[in-house]
Amino acid sequence: MKYHPINNSLFAKNRAKFIAQMNPKSIAVFNSNDTFTTGADSTMPFEQNSDIFYLTGADQEETILLLFPDALNPNHREILFVTETNDHIAVWEGAKLNKEQAATTSGIKTILWLQEFDKVFKDLMSESDTIYFNTNEHYRQSVVIETREDRFIKKCKQDFMAHRWAKSFPIMQDIRGVKEPEELEILQTACDITNKGFRRVLSFIKPGVMEYQIEAEFMHEFLMNRSKGFAYTPILGSGYSACVLHYIENNKECKDGDMILMDVGAEYANYSSDMTRTIPVNGKFTARQKEVYNAVLHVKNEATKLLVPGTIWAEYHEEVGKIMSDQLVKLGLITQEEVKNEDPNWPAYKKYFMHGTSHHMGLDTHDYGNLKAPMKANMVFTVEPGIYIPEENMGIRLEDDVVIQETGEPINLMGDIPITVEEIEALMK
Repeated sequence: MKYHPINNSLFAKNRAKFIAQMNPKSIAVFNSNDTFTTGADSTMPFEQNSDIFYLTGADQEETILLLFPDALNPNHREILFVTETNDHIAVWEGAKLNKEQAATTSGIKTILWLQEFDKVFKDLMSESDTIYFNTNEHYRQSVVIETREDRFIKKCKQDFMAHRWAKSFPIMQDIRGVKEPEELEILQTACDITNKGFRRVLSFIKPGVMEYQIEAEFMHEFLMNRSKGFAYTPILGSGYSACVLHYIENNKECKDGDMILMDVGAEYANYSSDMTRTIPVNGKFTARQKEVYNAVLHVKNEATKLLVPGTIWAEYHEEVGKIMSDQLVKLGLITQEEVKNEDPNWPAYKKYFMHGTSHHMGLDTHDYGNLKAPMKANMVFTVEPGIYIPEENMGIRLEDDVVIQETGEPINLMGDIPITVEEIEALMK
């Protein structure tokens, strides 16, 4: 791994939080992700399942975590199964974690080889009444392939029909939404790497540069700072492409007079950062670009102030919509009459700002977190309003990652990343 080792006390705390919400006499199992093929003998780079990483820090394939707090044998209350490494694997792929390394990484004392799982699992199921399945129920999930988790669940239902089934997701959603101090440090590192990348491209962008060349500059800086690269597929849209919310082709020329919207973020230690900045290709905002840009910045700053403990996510978005409506009226894009007579299900501002303002951040870019419960301190949210005006060839979005505080305004993990018109113009001059 490129990142510095993470103290296993974090993973021990995370497991303790999960175990505290388990039913009596229950087992929870978490599987690593598959390695996916691309054709012939090629595979995609391995990406660990965020749940098992959150609970163990084990960052390799063919890994299983078993939690059974009521196991009769204390050594069976936390077990990590890892694939047995050998000289052949060491030569061809690089050695995997041995038992001592797996214990050090995870803080789990009982480490067994993966080949022992079926036998141990069958024995422990005879002591249990309930098994927790780790289903992906994130509100934005769109998984269309069968995972190791899916195959495991299918087999369990076949082999242990008399057991009760429960879901890990509600617990994971609850505990992953509130970050530990160690997680906030990792997220800050990811944001700091993103900052370096952004400052790098500010001196690189000029008329005639291709969007993919900017992508390459970001990637260079990210890799130089122990990141695997982008936390998600980067969006680098110049001119009209900035009005396409998930534009990822990044293959057009950046032209004089246009703006470029850059929605990029570095990952670090599997945690994500998520930044958006929109800048003039030639380094100087026009009067209209500046006017719209400052309107978006105003909405972002005002929306940030609303992220405090007790805030309800849905109500928060309604309030942000009102702030955006005022700005769009001032910009001459909508009228007070349109706001007054708007459809509550599709407010007038949605014509120019059609997406949400905030989502949870963490191991996943759109992280787990309970969106129907009041917000809590140490939750991390993006704040990302935008105004998109296709008829003016202009799309502007600004996005930072912030940590809710017990009292006062959130802490902006991207507070050192330039954002004002004056900062941008000075650095691009």
